[in-house]
Amino acid sequence: METKRTWIQTTLYSGLGCLALLAGTGCQVDVGGQTLPSPYYMSDDVQYYSEGPEFKLQRESDAMEAYKAEQEALEGDYDY
Repeated sequence: METKRTWIQTTLYSGLGCLALLAGTGCQVDVGGQTLPSPYYMSDDVQYYSEGPEFKLQRESDAMEAYKAEQEALEGDYDY
C-alpha cells in the first residue's frame, strides 16, 4: 500500500514539475489576437535581411521590357 502511494505521489509531482517547466519556457503566446514575444526577445540573435528592391518583380519587368525592345527592333528591320 505504501509503495502504491509513493508511486502516485512521485507521478503527480513529476507531472506538476513538467507542467511548471513548460509554463516557464518563454514561448510566443497569442493573447486577445496579439502575438506577444517571448520574454527573452532582447537576448535573441538578430537576423539581418538586406534591403531588396521596392518592386518585387523587377527582374521579370526588365526581361519583358528587353523582349519588347528586341521585338520592336526586329520589326523595324523588316520595314520595306
